[in-house]
Amino acid sequence: MKLIRRVFDFKGAPILTAVFIVLVIAESSRQMRKRKQPRAKRLMINSAVAIPSFSLLRFLLLPVLVKLATKNRHWKIGANYLYNAPQVLKGLTAFLMMDYTNYLWHILNHKVPFLWRFHLVHHCDPDLDVTTAIRFHFGELISSVFFRSVFVVLTGATALQVLLYEILFEIETQFHHSNWKLPFHLEKKLSKIIVTPRMHGIHHSIIHEEADSNYAVVFSIWDRLHHTARLNVPQNLVVTGVPSYSNLDELTAVYLLKLPFTKIRGWDAMNEVRDARTLLPGTINLAE
Repeated sequence: MKLIRRVFDFKGAPILTAVFIVLVIAESSRQMRKRKQPRAKRLMINSAVAIPSFSLLRFLLLPVLVKLATKNRHWKIGANYLYNAPQVLKGLTAFLMMDYTNYLWHILNHKVPFLWRFHLVHHCDPDLDVTTAIRFHFGELISSVFFRSVFVVLTGATALQVLLYEILFEIETQFHHSNWKLPFHLEKKLSKIIVTPRMHGIHHSIIHEEADSNYAVVFSIWDRLHHTARLNVPQNLVVTGVPSYSNLDELTAVYLLKLPFTKIRGWDAMNEVRDARTLLPGTINLAE
């Protein structure tokens, strides 16, 4: 499709590449969490997992969503076809609705056992940095096509709005997965509007109750509205990953690609780490 090539390939992809490089440099100069694996090894593993997923994103997900949005100009189904308003306002409304539905999709990936099989590949990353933002199993991408297709139609988003949202979605995903230590007071203000590295780092915690929070992708308001926000976890106590998948030698690219099709282990209780979550006087956290 010409629109995908013009908007995503020629404009979006270079922007995403530039953002990725900038974040790699930023998290190198101001690292927030100490690494468990060498960066080069992580990049190789996460890139290998990402290749089939990004191929499906470009040649399956985006064409399907754009095709449906284009067809919907004749069907006129969805919220944005129920009222008259300037295109800028409709674009903002579509963006908010698509972002909210991705918040819901993220929750489903944690709550539905079948979907968790695939999302687990993302969460069992022992470290959290910008390369984690590309570590998604192709099965999760395929599953998302059905869910996101329904809501593209129900929102009434145009094809251009779908592509612009996807680019901003990917930029924000890279940002909040990064290991970039922003000045605390700046991040505290940003977290009131968008998802930040400290906020999303809590979501990747090995403590199940903490991983069961902060589901938003772009705007943090969805977690606040649904009381799924958790901001009072000291960053120096956050350990990322999934306890039952903590063997670094096991987590190869081949293993991760076949992981959803194997017997999935339970989360495992981490009482000794959970007990350490009691906030000490003076501990800095985003909820202050």
